[in-house]
Amino acid sequence: MTTARTTVKPPGSAPAGLGVTRRRDRWWIAPGIQAALFTTLATYLFFSGIVWTPLFGTAYEVDGYLSPLFSPLIAPGWLPSFISPGLLILWIPLGFRATCYYYRKAYYRFSFADPPGCAVGEPTIHRGYKMETAFPFILQNFHRYFLYLAFIPLFFLWIDAFGALVPASGPRIGLGNVLFFVNVVLLSGFSLSCNSLRHLAGGRLDCFSCSRRAKVQYSLWQRLTSLNRHHMAWAWVSFISVSLVDVYVRLLALGILVDPAIRL
Repeated sequence: MTTARTTVKPPGSAPAGLGVTRRRDRWWIAPGIQAALFTTLATYLFFSGIVWTPLFGTAYEVDGYLSPLFSPLIAPGWLPSFISPGLLILWIPLGFRATCYYYRKAYYRFSFADPPGCAVGEPTIHRGYKMETAFPFILQNFHRYFLYLAFIPLFFLWIDAFGALVPASGPRIGLGNVLFFVNVVLLSGFSLSCNSLRHLAGGRLDCFSCSRRAKVQYSLWQRLTSLNRHHMAWAWVSFISVSLVDVYVRLLALGILVDPAIRL
């Protein structure tokens, strides 16, 4: 019988006591803003993707615009009306973001105060550190698999963006089209800047110049590294954009907005 290993943080790695620090800057502002933004967006996306349609019957597709929360659309006839089709696909992007290395750093800080900031004391209960060696946080190790799966909805989002240019009502270029393409570009940037993808491309190589294949991998690794430098920015702007696009589609479906478009 084996037991989960407990990793004890070394003495002096952080001040003792929650919030204890010698820092004089306003270190709490950044995690505070991140917590507010993350909680707001996550709550809205959960409501829109899981609750809104079954509870109120609001459409998630209008005039060729399909909310990114439901792409690819999987709505079999046997699916009960009280279950949102979004539930069948949202677990992939949710798992990808929840296990993302950057997001882990962010929500460990503002949700679990582990630690709340660099050189800032954390709760004494954290002294017996088990975070990613015990359930449920051990599931963070599935991040690379969620990365592979994340390219499936991303592929369909590109198809949706192009398809929205030629809906059944006829070709058009509207504000929704612009929002769709901006959103899918930002989501692509978030996926391509992933640390796991960078490692997959060339992080395991010991020699970048030993073969032609290694040189090609090195070139790809360099490009992904340039994206990875801004992974935090990609994470937040894509999180915001997917929320805004869903809001836009919902408002169109409710008749609150009219999509300004040039009909071709």
